[in-house]
Amino acid sequence: MIQSPCVAKCGVNEDDICMGCYRNIDEIVGWSKADNAFKAEVWKQIPARKAALGKGENSQKISRDKWQEVEARLESDTAEA
Repeated sequence: MIQSPCVAKCGVNEDDICMGCYRNIDEIVGWSKADNAFKAEVWKQIPARKAALGKGENSQKISRDKWQEVEARLESDTAEA
């Protein structure tokens, strides 16, 4: 099992990237259902994202509505595949 990169400093920038763990909102919402290959790929991308974004601001928390919107979209995408 691959652990989440979450560091409990959640908040997304204007591009929906969490400035705590450097995952995008789709990766955050879908993490618990993702397979290990997907999780490993996300972990490989984190250092480059962190380097590119630096110490950006957590401009907004992920709202419950936003979370549910992404969750529904991901479930729909999975059902269609």
